[in-house]
Order: sequence, then C-alpha cells, then structure tokens
Amino acid sequence: MTFNSLAFLAFFPIVLLFHFLTPRKYRVVPLLILSYYFYACWNVKLMGLILFTTVVSYVSGLLMEKTEKKGVRRLLLTVTLIACLGVLFFYKYFNFFVSTVGSVVSLFTGEPNAVSGALELILPVGISFYTFQTLSYVIDVYRKSIDAEKNFLYYALFVTFFPQLVAGPIERPENLLPQLKKEHKLTRDNFVNGAAIMLIGYFKKIAVADIIAPYVNSVFNNPEKATGLTVIVASCLFAMQIYCDFSGYTDIAIGCARIMGIRLMQNFNRPYSAKSIKEFWARWHISLSSWFKDYLYIPLGGNRRSKVRNMLNIMIVFTVSGLWHGANMTFVIWGALHGFYQIIGRLTIKARNAMLSKIGLSEESILVKVWRTFFTFVLVTFAWIFFRANSISDLGVLLSKLVNLGGIGSLESVMGLSLSSALMIVLAIALLILLDRKMNPKGDYNAVNTQAVSFSLSQAFTVIWIVICAWLILYSKGTLSTFIYFQF
Repeated sequence: MTFNSLAFLAFFPIVLLFHFLTPRKYRVVPLLILSYYFYACWNVKLMGLILFTTVVSYVSGLLMEKTEKKGVRRLLLTVTLIACLGVLFFYKYFNFFVSTVGSVVSLFTGEPNAVSGALELILPVGISFYTFQTLSYVIDVYRKSIDAEKNFLYYALFVTFFPQLVAGPIERPENLLPQLKKEHKLTRDNFVNGAAIMLIGYFKKIAVADIIAPYVNSVFNNPEKATGLTVIVASCLFAMQIYCDFSGYTDIAIGCARIMGIRLMQNFNRPYSAKSIKEFWARWHISLSSWFKDYLYIPLGGNRRSKVRNMLNIMIVFTVSGLWHGANMTFVIWGALHGFYQIIGRLTIKARNAMLSKIGLSEESILVKVWRTFFTFVLVTFAWIFFRANSISDLGVLLSKLVNLGGIGSLESVMGLSLSSALMIVLAIALLILLDRKMNPKGDYNAVNTQAVSFSLSQAFTVIWIVICAWLILYSKGTLSTFIYFQF
C-alpha cells in the first residue's frame, strides 16, 4: 500500500475513525493492528522480521534497565546490535558482500566467479528505517538518556507507526513514544495544517517527481545513447525528482500524523537553498543525518580529535551513509564523494574567506550567497549521477559522456523532452516553490499554524485538481510509481 494509491485513500479515513473514537486507554490496539496491516500489504511473509527486531530491542531495553553492571549492559547492547544489524546485513547486504569478495578474489586469482553463493532474497520494505529507529531506542536506554518502555504495545507502535514506517522520518523515542500515549482529539488546526502538508506532498510526488521520472530514466537506463547535455539535464531533473519524491513522502507522513495529533520531526528544509555541503546535510534527510551524527560521528570522536582523525571520521560516516542507501558501489562512492566535499570545504574555508576580503566582498553579500548556493547545487547534482547510476559500468559511461556535450536536439531525440514538456516541468516546479513559500514561509512544518496556512479554498481546489489530473494521466499510462526510498 502506497500513499499515492486508492487503497490508502480508503485506509486512512478508517484509521482516523478508530483513532478518535476508541477510548485513549485502548487506542494503541487498533492503531497497532492497522499499522501492521499497512506493512503486511507489501509482503505478509516479511512481518516476522519487524516483529523479531521489535521483540529483541524491547526485551534488551528492559533487561538493561534492570542492571547497573556495565559489562552486562554492554553485552546486551552488543547482542542487540548484532541481532538487528545481522538481519539488515543478511537481507540487504549479503549478496553485495558475496559479489564484492568474489570480485576481489577473481582480481588476484584471475578466475571468474571464484566465489559464489548469492541468494534470491526479497529486500524488506523500510528495513533500514525501522532498524535504525529500534537501534536509537536501545542505545539511548544503554546511555540512560531515556527509560525503557514497559508497555510492549506502545513500543511496538513506536517501531511500526504506519505514516513513517517504510521511509521515515527516523523518529527518536523521546519524541514519538510520549505522543503515542497522549489523548488526541480531532481539531481544526491539526486537520487544516495536516491536510495542507499532505497536499504539498502529493503535489511533489505526483505532479512533479512522477512527471519528471520518464525523462530521467531514459538517460540513466540507456547510458550508451546519452550525450553530455542529456546527462547534465537528466541529473538536474533527478535532483528535483528525488527531492520531490522523498520529501513528498515525508510531507504526507507528517501531514497524516498531524491530523492524528502527532508531530513527527522535520526531515527536509529546502536543501537546495544551502550555501555549502555541510549546510545541505543539515537540510536534507535531517533524521538520518542527525542519527549518524549522534550514534556514529560523535562516538567516533567527532571533531574533538586531531584534524586527521576528524577527517577520517567524516569519511567513515559518509561512506557508511552511502552504504545505508543501497548495496551497490555507486552508493558507497556517492557517500564518500560527499565526505570528500566536506573535507575540502573545511580545509579551504579560511583561504576562501581571505579571497573574499581581498576583493571587497563579505559572506553576507547577495552575490556571494547566490554563487555559493549555485556552486553547492552543482556539486550535489554531480554527486547525484553516482547515486542514480544503475552500476559502476553505467557510471563510467555517463561520466565519459560529459566530455562531449552534444547538440540541443538530443534532448528530444534521446530523452523525449520536448519544449512543451520542458515548460510544463518548469511551471510545475515554479508552482511548487510558490505553494511551499505561501504555506510554509519559515521552511519548518513544525512551526506551521492555521494563520501561516493562508491557503484559500479556490487555491486548494486548484492544487487538488492538478494532483488528480496528474494522477489520472500517470495511472492511465501505467507510470504511477512507488516512492524511491522504499528500496532503502
């Protein structure tokens, strides 16, 4: 079941009925059952994995809280990490590991297929998200920053809460667990704000991301036919596609939860307005970035160590982040590239600021801000080529194409991107920016209130009509797609 399906449009009102009509004392039961049903719609056979992760982390938290012995607590944490990450490794990375080992062995022995053993595995939807969410809980209990949750039903709901279950945001126990226990009533503010946020999310996904997708696929799925110009255009379009696709899911999740009276954490904050790669990662996939900062970067020493060690920590975090996104060397390189960007940025910041002073410009000047925003977007978009490429061989072809730009006619002959299609995409993106600025002027959905959502009825119907028309067009063509981050 996806947010952009008719099934979900029937499912969500049922959730609201149970959520608001069931007494608070028993509300957790129907909401938990409905969340499990939401997940089971993907593959009921994989329900055992999320139940296993839930039970192991829940029991571990209880046992850790009952003892003060550091050795025992550390053992419990280690066992839980091995169990939860072991499931993640087996289903997501086992074949990648076997393939990588085989390639290395073949390199030294000269024998192809020196190592075999790949398995036919189904990647469980959302496994990376709910695994990290359970790990944050266990680590926080180990650190004694939170108390272990005694009620299994509430903890299970924390892990499986349906809006953010399969693609985040990756919630923290101190934010979500207390909210699940509170009394929630359907209020005008929550309904208006939640519906408005959902509307923006649907617009991003259906009227922008899914419209762009065929043009992006035409280049990245057929790299040998591409030209340098089509690679550049497709990369820029993919930058918008993945943002609208992923942040669109997040918006719908946040909007659903808001209607229910629950506030999920913000996951995006206009990332392409960032003026540096560091700022970009403070605005993009915020829940994952903060997770790696709190549970990997800081434990490694963060910036409290030497410069060399700090740079190593940065590379480790971003390389692991790349691997988290997918079992493919293209993702690993993408993550490492962003780590390299960060290191170069830190090493050159003094020289760049000194250069600005010499030419009489300050960091606050409009010219400098525009240039830094543009240059950051270029760096991010170049890295998206590595992210989107289907394989290392395809990546090599795509990068080689950049040497020869090719004629502008290749946009239509290779991508099928006509002038009218290009104008429609530009208009859709422009409308998205206007809607976002109007409904969310501060760029923070947690700060949205009824006054901020100055969205007239006619404007709302206009956007709804655009979304419905785009959905019908895509549905009739069979191009209605799932969300990109479902595979992670």
